[in-house]
Order: sequence, then structure tokens, then C-alpha cells
Amino acid sequence: MTAGGRHLGGAVALALLGLASCGGGEITGPRDTGLDGLALTRIDPGTIVPGTRLAIGGRSFVDDTLGATRLRLTGLLGDRSIDVALPAVYVSSARLELVADAAFADALGDGGFPTGAFQGQATVEVRSSVDSKLYVTAALTLELELAAELTPRLDAVGDGLSFVNQPTEVGGDGYLLGGDEGATVAILSGCFTPAGMTVCGPMVTVDLPAAPLAAFDRTRAAFPYSTAVSGIGPGRFDGSLLLENRHTGGAKIRSAPRTVRFDIQKPAILSASPTKASLGQYVIIRGGGFVGGGAGGDDATLIGLSGTFTPDGGGAARAIDLELVVEFRAGPEVRYVLDEDDPLGRLIDLRKESGTIRGSARPIVEKGRVRVEGDAIPVQLGIARLKQVVFINFLPSYVSSLRKFGLRAADALIRQRVLTVARRDYAGVNVEFRDTLPDDFALYAQVDIAGPDPNGLGLFGYDNSPGKDTDNERLYDRIGGVNATTQQDGYPGFGGVFTESLFGFSAHPPTGKAKPEQVSILFDKLVDPFRSDRGGVEVTATDLAGSAASMRTTGEGCPANKSMRDEQISCVIWAIGSMIGTTMTHEVGHSLGLANPYGDGFHDPGDQPNRLMDSGGARTFEERSELLGEGPSVFCLDEYDYLRMILPSADPAPQVNRPACD
Repeated sequence: MTAGGRHLGGAVALALLGLASCGGGEITGPRDTGLDGLALTRIDPGTIVPGTRLAIGGRSFVDDTLGATRLRLTGLLGDRSIDVALPAVYVSSARLELVADAAFADALGDGGFPTGAFQGQATVEVRSSVDSKLYVTAALTLELELAAELTPRLDAVGDGLSFVNQPTEVGGDGYLLGGDEGATVAILSGCFTPAGMTVCGPMVTVDLPAAPLAAFDRTRAAFPYSTAVSGIGPGRFDGSLLLENRHTGGAKIRSAPRTVRFDIQKPAILSASPTKASLGQYVIIRGGGFVGGGAGGDDATLIGLSGTFTPDGGGAARAIDLELVVEFRAGPEVRYVLDEDDPLGRLIDLRKESGTIRGSARPIVEKGRVRVEGDAIPVQLGIARLKQVVFINFLPSYVSSLRKFGLRAADALIRQRVLTVARRDYAGVNVEFRDTLPDDFALYAQVDIAGPDPNGLGLFGYDNSPGKDTDNERLYDRIGGVNATTQQDGYPGFGGVFTESLFGFSAHPPTGKAKPEQVSILFDKLVDPFRSDRGGVEVTATDLAGSAASMRTTGEGCPANKSMRDEQISCVIWAIGSMIGTTMTHEVGHSLGLANPYGDGFHDPGDQPNRLMDSGGARTFEERSELLGEGPSVFCLDEYDYLRMILPSADPAPQVNRPACD
């Protein structure tokens, strides 16, 4: 069933027929605690004041659904004996956090915030909610300094040649790290002599935020030489600088001042990267003196671009003389995104043309009615073919659902298989799949890999992007989350790939899961050895330290015999990763306009073996899991030609036997 560009995949048609749910016996719950290899490696920062957020580093930390976590400190604080256990907050498997708040002070203090040197040991303790046992790390020996207030010390200032908004480094000690601690502020006082003049202007005093140069470092910070000091033009500033710690509790403590001098230059471009970019991609421009993002909204940076664009394939060169608006990131950095709607996008068809821009670029900064131009530098920028970047977003609910399969420890290997499948299915098409959030593209698609189907329909996958996007006009589809537009027409609003729905292939799914007609004995042979509710033993990190950590290249020999646990593990990783992967590439195909992009319908008609865009009911478990000689599913001939047309690639088309689309 489909609507617009949306697809109800897999088990939904069966669920809509009112198939009864079927329990698989009493569920004892997973025995995998997730605490294999639990370790504490470091605690930062070394100096703690009220409001400090301690970062606790280590391995195999778990969230509060799997256990209650505490940091235990034992030792001496000054001359007092300390033995306290403090609740820690889960951030990731490698990081916990703990705030030095009132509860922290009460636990360690003897009235007020504790002060002095702590010398002793730290451990992380986790009371597992899986087996109720207490897990404790090896002890970490450490020293911490606790203080109610810090006095900043200013030893050195990076004055001299500089630019507007240039980060200026200061060195010393006792700087605040921000957040609930409070902030260190640079107070700059003096006067500015504009270039070409000999008389200093009026005296000014400006407060500028000084941020740590590195996490937990109280000895180095940087503040920007703001336009509030002297505007945007070149010249010389003479004056003094001091630092002030402004604690959240209200205390303000100053350093001794130092004399400073800044020779402010015109804006300059020093470099740009990448040297080749496509529609929706950022070009990062580095230099100095850039402005933007001011509270008044009256400051901006532009790039003057002059030269020629020469299309690939020998077309006639076109003259370029444009001013491009760029996004201010910091004084030394701005970024430009290739956009169809700006002057460059109107000159070059960024969807269909590629080629090379050669010429010069100059920085232009504006504040109010003041405009300052820097010197031009030679530039060359390649305009690349249109690319679709797809971010595969593995949600926490996906990891939680892997526990029901007994495969939580195999998460990384399953993700690796998903990425391998995605890149294989779109080989020869200019699509790039990533499992980290893109920071080099403004326009990218996202597909969420989730756990349960929040629509309550047992879907394997669902493209909830709005309408059929023929020719992939959008580039930024989101297959996941909730889309109110899709809800308005009566179709499910939540999209993504739903890992837990794969239990629809089981003859004994967990309680509450629908039992479809496509039950596969093969699915249970693959998964049951790891399901604790079926008497199986979950995959552990120890299991994966052996040959099971090696990725299969085929599904041959699966499922493996009971005596071959490593092979059983590699088989289930292959199968689950293949099913998630091909469900995901199917839904991405919908978001690109498939099937039948220029006609009606959203799936290939009928049922043929190994067609990726067949309807969910036409794709068997064996085909999806790529076992027993079935699969891999592929785009049919016309679909693949369409994908190569809208996203042309320099890579050759792979040698694949593709079925007809009708």
C-alpha cells in the first residue's frame, strides 16, 4: 500500500488483515548486561569548582534502563577521610557526567563547598537491572583540587598582527570552563587609531568572552577581537587587558592587567576547501577579518568572485562577476554553500553541469554603511556532478531492539554490513552513504534506523517523505521521525526502518508482535541461538574477539550447525544486516522517486525474483537475508538507468544481471 511517495513495507499488509498476535512463551529477558569490559580510564577536569561538569571516561557504560551508575571516591580530602558514591549520568558507552552541585557539596563537604586537595581512588559502580549484580571497575588513582573560587592569572597575550574577530590567545591559569561554573571574561580597554590617521580615537572598554582553547584546560583561553572594539577597518589598538572570573554564585575576581597592542589588518582570504564541490556542499573559506552574526544583524561577509566558468566537455566559457553571501562561522572562517537560487546557481545549472571556475576571489566585509574590501587572490574551484548524500542515523531504539535478538554486542558489525549493502546497491550511482552526521553538506537525506515501529503496524520500513520526488528535486528528504503532512492524509506519520519488525518472520515472536503469514523457519534457526527468551545465549564482546568478528562475503553455509558458534554469529550478522540494509535502500529508492518515477505506482508490478522495488509481500525472507541462493535484490533495468540519469557517476555501472521492470 502506498500514498504519494510513501511506502507501507513488509508486514503492514498482513497486519492490516487483522492477523492475530502470538506470544512466544514467557520472556525471561536478555542476560546480556552490556557491561563486558567495564572500565574507568580518566576523570576531568583536575580542578573542581561549584558547577563544574566532571567528565568520566571509560568503557562499557550503560544507560539507566540497564543499570544505576555511581562514581565512588575513596581517600583523603585535606585531612578528612572520604568514601562517597555519587550518581553519574550516562552520556555514551565511553562517557559519564557528574555536576559539582549542591548534592555533590553535601556528600563531600563539611558545610559549604568542599575545598582542598583530594588524593585517593575512584571506581565506577553499576547495579545491573539485567541480573541485579554489582559491577565495579578497577580503581583509578587520582588527585583532584577542589576550590570555592578561582583567581585568573594572565601571563601572556597573543597580541600583535591580527584581524577583526580573530581569536586572541591568553595564557596563565585559573580560567573557568563555562556552563554552570560561570565564565572568564576578557576586559579590553584602550583606543583605536584607524589606518592612515595619527590620532587615537575615543577610549573604549569592552567585555569579551574568553573560551577555553581545549576541553578542561584552565591554562589557555581565547577571546575574539570584536567589531565592538573598533569597527571593521584596519588600524592599531593600544590599551590594556585583564581577565575576570564571573562565578555563577556571583563572585567576580580579576587578574592583574597587561599592556596590549593589536595591529588590525584588512580582511584576507588564505585558503578554500574543498577544491571541488557540488550542489548543497559547503566550501570552507579560511583567512581573517570576517564578520557576521552580530546582534544588530548589520554586519556581513561577502566574497567577490570574478573569472570564467568552463563546462566539462568543451562548452564555451562563461564570464563570472558576482558577489556571494557566505555564512559567518568565526573571524578566521566563513563557508559558502552551492545553491541553485543564488547568483552562481543562476549562472551554472548545478544539477546538470560540471566544470571549472578560474579567476580571483576577494573578501568584502560590511557593517552598517561601512564596507571594507580585502585583496583578491587567484582561485580555482571545480563544480562537481550532483551528489546525493544519505546519512544513516542509527537510533538508540535500534540498539535496544538488538538486545531482544541477543545481538547488542554485534551492533558495530551489523552497521558495517548495512553500509556495505547500501554502497553495493547504489554502486555506479552518485549516492554516498554515511553513518556520521555530514558537516560538509547543507543538503543531505537522512534515514533513521529505529527499533519498534511507532505506527504500531509492524512495518519493516516506511518512507514518510512528502510525495513522490521525481528527479530527486529535494536532496534533503528525511525518512524518519514524524511527518505531519503524511498524517494529514490518513497514512502513518512515522518513517524509517524498524528493526524489531523483523520478528514478523518468527514462528514465535516476542509477546505483542504480529505473526505474519511469511513465517520462516530459517529466521528462527538463525536468531533463536541468541534469544534469551528461547533459551539462547546472547552474543558477547568475548564472542566477537574471535573469528566471528570477520565479516562474511557470502551467505553460503548459513545457518551454521549448533556446534559452530562463531559461524552462527557471522551468519546472523550477515542476515540481519542484509535485511536492514536492503529495507533501507528500498526506502531510499522511494525517496528518489522510485518505482515508476514518471507514472503511477510505487512498486514494480507483479512479483519477480530479486527486484529491490517489489512490494514488501513479494520479497521473501531468503531474498532479503541473501541466503540459500536468493538475493541480492537489485534495481531493475529502467530504475537503474533512471538513477544513473538523475545522479550520474564517473564510476562504471557494475556488471549485474538486472531483471525487467514490467
